[in-house]
Amino acid sequence: MKDLLIQLLETFGYPVRLQGSLGEAEAYPDTFFTFWNNTSDDNNHYDNEPVGWTWSFEVNVYSTSPQLVNSLLAQAIVLLKRNGFAVGGKGHDVYSDEITHTGRGVTVLKYEHNNRTAQE
Repeated sequence: MKDLLIQLLETFGYPVRLQGSLGEAEAYPDTFFTFWNNTSDDNNHYDNEPVGWTWSFEVNVYSTSPQLVNSLLAQAIVLLKRNGFAVGGKGHDVYSDEITHTGRGVTVLKYEHNNRTAQE
């Protein structure tokens, strides 16, 4: 599921990084996405197997351009919805370690069906 999220976000042409993975000596890109997997909880069970999982991700955009932060997150929300992600609202402000950057984020959910239980 992480691979799908990364693949979709990369279509915008900006770096996509795991939240907190920029090295101390590494310069912030002018604009980039980060993500964090909050949970990947089981859904209902059948014969001691989960019927699926709900993945929860935090998706953030950081940029030196506050206007781009807002518009890029809005575009990402549309793309993620079109690809089966449930998106909670229009987003929220996120803290940036760099005074030059602002950030905005949103929580997204994606259901993954357990094909193993569906075949039994």
